[in-house]
Amino acid sequence: MKTCWPLLVLALLLAGCPLPNHRLALRIHDDVPDTHEGLSLAWYQTVGVELEPGNQVQLVHNGHVFDILEQEIRAARSSIHILVYIWRAGDPSDRLIKALRERHPGVACRILVDPLGSMRFQADVGPQLVAAGCEVRVFRPIRGTIATFNLKRLQSRLHRKLAVRDGVSGLTGGWGIWKSWEGNGKKPGEWRDANIWVQGPAVRGIQLAFAQNWQEAGGGMLPDDAFPDPIPASGEARAGFVTHTAAPVLTNAERMTLLAIASAKERLWIANSYFIPTGAIQDMLIAKAKAGVDVRVLTPGRHHDIPPVHEGQRATYARLLENGVRIWEYEVSMMHSKTLLVDDRLSMVGSTNLDPLAFSAEEGSLVVDDATLASQLAKDFEEDMRHSVEIRWDSWRRRGLFKRLSERVTVLFGKYL
Repeated sequence: MKTCWPLLVLALLLAGCPLPNHRLALRIHDDVPDTHEGLSLAWYQTVGVELEPGNQVQLVHNGHVFDILEQEIRAARSSIHILVYIWRAGDPSDRLIKALRERHPGVACRILVDPLGSMRFQADVGPQLVAAGCEVRVFRPIRGTIATFNLKRLQSRLHRKLAVRDGVSGLTGGWGIWKSWEGNGKKPGEWRDANIWVQGPAVRGIQLAFAQNWQEAGGGMLPDDAFPDPIPASGEARAGFVTHTAAPVLTNAERMTLLAIASAKERLWIANSYFIPTGAIQDMLIAKAKAGVDVRVLTPGRHHDIPPVHEGQRATYARLLENGVRIWEYEVSMMHSKTLLVDDRLSMVGSTNLDPLAFSAEEGSLVVDDATLASQLAKDFEEDMRHSVEIRWDSWRRRGLFKRLSERVTVLFGKYL
């Protein structure tokens, strides 16, 4: 009888037998609780992070991120930690290096960057940071010849954006240290982005993400004062930082996104710069739209910084539009935000894109249960829509054959990246 098991397993696989652990069961079908405690427990069960009370949160847009970064550097009394995908030479870099050079005596400075995003960092920026007394490291250096080239390693990048001051104050979002983040996101060359500044217990999760990436890059354990315990409560918001990295089947990024979508009962507004959602995410967006939830997606338009991704993004439109999901394209500059708004309480702001490459990267997002922040995020979304064009199904369905083929080729190519 034992010899039959391999044949039975093979038959089940070929038949696509819907056993309880079949991939289709990975959608979240349960009603997510409305209470603060119930919602926190749902996040803990799904991604291992509770939404802790006692946080003060503030949205930080576009070029204002450099004001906050400089303020945090100058306010630091024990440590300043910065982890970023893009750090390139220019005015924002010079401004922050000056602040680091002038920081309070005795403040430890640790900097971690990704070499793919931070081109020429080791030649242009790194030496200046070292001269300013910072310990500087590069995450997963790109080395080797064509013969030893590892595509998966190239994909598995450090895409998080974190700054932590004294273990009690943190900043995350879509920001980078380069000219693209200057200005107000209302003209070409000045990207539209959203970030969040938090003070309180949720900062511990941001510091932990830094510590883990820092260790992998060869850095040592952070000292005790990097994790003050307890962290004083600074506000009323409940929040938690969700980290995610590559996984063979289901990433924390997907779990996080699916749970946020499942929580929506009236409104689900998503802004995402690289929007190529998985089948599971598409299914849940459609299910929510058909259930009467106001589902809106804001994506980059004609100023997209990666045209092939724009084509892949557009390949997902037809199915979503046909089934009631509304889509806008931001028209005045590159829209780089990664936010999600659920009803009148739940917000998500971070570095997580909804495309296949993002699910292979190191990412992170702050999840916040707070009505005041949700209201602010809703106003920002409405303002962005005023600078956007809605893509309507009645006109989209009549687009030309060449455009359809271009979108499909891009999606097929992306599956093998």
